Amino acid sequence: MNGLAKIAPAVLVALGLVALTGCVSRPSPDVLKPVHLQARADEAVSNRVSVLAATNRTPDTMRGGFGSAWADNLTYEQYAFSVPPDRKGTTIAYPTSTLDPERQFAVIGRKQLAKDAFVEEALRSVQPDGTIGIFVHGYNYSYQEALYRTAQIAADAKMPGAPILFSWPSAAAVAGYVADRDAALASRSALDSLVTSLSASGKVKRIVLFGHSMGGFLVMETVRQLTLQHRDDVVGKLAVILAAPDIDVDVFRSQLADIGRMPIPISLLVSKDDRALVASSFIAGERPRVGRLDINDPVIEEAAVKERLRVIDITSIQASDGLGHDRYASLAKFGAQLASFESGKRTSAGDVGAYVFDAAGAAVASPFRLAGRVVGAH
Repeated sequence: MNGLAKIAPAVLVALGLVALTGCVSRPSPDVLKPVHLQARADEAVSNRVSVLAATNRTPDTMRGGFGSAWADNLTYEQYAFSVPPDRKGTTIAYPTSTLDPERQFAVIGRKQLAKDAFVEEALRSVQPDGTIGIFVHGYNYSYQEALYRTAQIAADAKMPGAPILFSWPSAAAVAGYVADRDAALASRSALDSLVTSLSASGKVKRIVLFGHSMGGFLVMETVRQLTLQHRDDVVGKLAVILAAPDIDVDVFRSQLADIGRMPIPISLLVSKDDRALVASSFIAGERPRVGRLDINDPVIEEAAVKERLRVIDITSIQASDGLGHDRYASLAKFGAQLASFESGKRTSAGDVGAYVFDAAGAAVASPFRLAGRVVGAH
C-alpha cells in the first residue's frame, strides 16, 4: 500500500502532462511563413527582433519547416519577427489567417544561409563585451515552438543583436521522451560544431550556452565532449546556464568529473515544485533530477561550493505552463542582467554556492547576458 501511495502522485503528474498537452493547440510549420504587414498594422508593432537558427533536424520540404528526423548536416536560417506590444506573461500567441500584430507574434522575414554567412551574421550580434548567446530547447519541442520561444525571450530582454537557437530533433510529443533522449545524445557533435565555429573568432570572448530541461543534458554532454577533445580554447569561453535541467543527479556528477572546473562556473536554475521533472524522475525509476535540487539542504549548498557551481532557486518566478517548468522564459522581463555575478569581470571562488532569486525585488534577465547579481544569498 505504501509503495502504491508513493508511486501514485508521479503517475498522476505523468498523466497530467499528457492531458495538458492534449488541450493545447500546437503550431504547425505554417507559422514559419513570412507575412506582410500593412502600413497601418506596421505602425502598431512596437518591437522587431531577429533570431538566428541552426538545426540538425531534417527539412520538411512539403510543409516548409523541420521535422523530428535526424539530419547529417546542420541547416542555418535567419528570421525577423514582429512582436506584439501588449503581450501578457510569456504565453506566445501564434499568427493565424487573420493576423493581429498587436496580439500575435509573426515571422516577417526568413532566409536560409550558408554556414559562412551564418557565422558572419552571428558575429554581427556579438555584444560589446564579446558575449554571444545560444539557446538549446528541451524535450517535446517542435522547431517552430523553439524558434518563437527564442524570439519571446529576445524581445522581453530588449537585447541587441540576434540570439542563436540550436534546435535538435525532438519528436515534439509527450510519448517521445525516450526518443528525445536519444536525439539529444546524437546531437552532441552538431552543437559542438556550432560552438566551435563561433569560438574561432577573436571577437567572441564568451559564449552563453543556455540549455533548458533536456537541452541542459545536451549542453553538458557537449561540454564534456569538448573537454575530452582537449578543446580548452573553446571550453574556456563557455558560460553554461542550465534551466530546470532534466539530468539524473549521478549522471550530472559524472559529467562534472569529466569536465572539471570551468573558468566560468556553471549556473543551475532550479525549483523544488517543478512537476514536469517529477514525471521525468518517475519515468527514470524515481531517480532525482538536478532541476529539483533543494537549496535549503546543507548538503546541496556544500556540494555547490565544492563543485564550483551556482545553484539558484527561481521558484519565486511565475510559470505559465501549469507545471513550473518554464520559469526560465520569464527571466528576460526582469531587466538587463542575468544571475552570473560577473559584471564583465573574471569570477572568483566566492561567486559559487546556493542562492535564492527574489522576483519581487531583483533585476535579473536575459539568458543571453552575463552581468548583475542574485539576491538572498545563503
